Amino acid sequence: MSDNNILPVGWEVATLADVGEIISGGTPSTTVSEYWNGDINWISPVDLSGYAGKSIAKGKKSITVLGLQKSSAKLMPKGSVLFSSRAPIGYVAIAADELCTNQGFKSIIPGKSIFNEYLYYFLKFAKKQAEDLASGTTFKEISLKNFAKIQIPLPPLAEQHRIVAKIEELFSNLDKGIERLKAAQQQLKIYRQSVLKWAFEGKYTNKNISEAKLPKGWQKIALNLLVEKISDGPFGSNLKTSDYVEDGIRVIRLENIGELHFKDEYRSYITKEKYEAIKKHTVRSEDIIFSSFISECIRVTILPENIKIAINKADCFLIRVREEIIDRHYLVYYLSSREMYNKFINEVHGATRPRINTTQLKSAVIPIAPLEQQKIIVAEIDRRLSVCEMLEKSINSQLQQIEALRQSILKKAFEGNLTPKE
Repeated sequence: MSDNNILPVGWEVATLADVGEIISGGTPSTTVSEYWNGDINWISPVDLSGYAGKSIAKGKKSITVLGLQKSSAKLMPKGSVLFSSRAPIGYVAIAADELCTNQGFKSIIPGKSIFNEYLYYFLKFAKKQAEDLASGTTFKEISLKNFAKIQIPLPPLAEQHRIVAKIEELFSNLDKGIERLKAAQQQLKIYRQSVLKWAFEGKYTNKNISEAKLPKGWQKIALNLLVEKISDGPFGSNLKTSDYVEDGIRVIRLENIGELHFKDEYRSYITKEKYEAIKKHTVRSEDIIFSSFISECIRVTILPENIKIAINKADCFLIRVREEIIDRHYLVYYLSSREMYNKFINEVHGATRPRINTTQLKSAVIPIAPLEQQKIIVAEIDRRLSVCEMLEKSINSQLQQIEALRQSILKKAFEGNLTPKE
């Protein structure tokens, strides 16, 4: 509501308990097969993770009539409004068909005084309030009692419809803006890879380039011949999570490896005594760290100067270059290229976490320019990618502003300031 707590004439303040029947969900025993894969739609918060639609008809799982009878799940009519009350709090959707949910929801069967789409948008707006009313140690959950007492500004039904129409008009414009920004992000990704492709075809250092041929003076060399060392970190019991301490020798984890940048915010340490036991896995500033897990992209970075000595975990490969042959930045850029990705993605193994091994990394073939050309190429890549980085930051800032504007629209809507007064 507005700062002075004055709502437009004809509006009331109700609680969620006043505007409909609040329903909790339930889950049939997963050990009884007769309870599952039936004709009753059953929704869990997982089904709403990343879900952009307003309505949902079914999730990944369904239950049988017997499963419904043998659990605390309750069948709700089409039009009911679903609100996830834990893990996480705040997913909202409207039932597009008759369905039930698991216990991670506090859903509302709307009464006659409220338009379900008005309630839908209010619950999106009330996410922060619900989180503040939640409790729990393992994960936060809002109780039925606290959920029921959340206050909702309630205009006449006709006004509710007008408010929803205005919200959707404004949100539609915002969505078009997001679509354009996302398209721009995709174009930046394509351009980045084009920059790398042109670089390693020799276009930044050679006037005449023959298709599918390396420039004069270039050669292709296996990575193993360009480095002092390629190795992974200690496996299994040699380094466990229980070995971590508050301060000491830094441990480099997969979480630290970004796309061409080091993520310093993720910090783990081991004692000096533990380090002495596994110090053959030492990494240091200016070493290249390569993630063995390859999915949508290759993650590779250079350790920053502030990390003098550290240990790399298993699956974080160390690459220490021979500086008289190859510039480390040149190598990192090539390792992050689409050409390298296409090679490795055909060699990965593991269904759930696809990865390569050190043997595959060592055998990777690198197009090598003379060292003085490598430095020119790196400077040209840096110049072009720095522009991309500025544009990316601008796009992300605009996306954040759009989300803030979305909340501002909802705030105005439920203060009675979004639609013209009649």
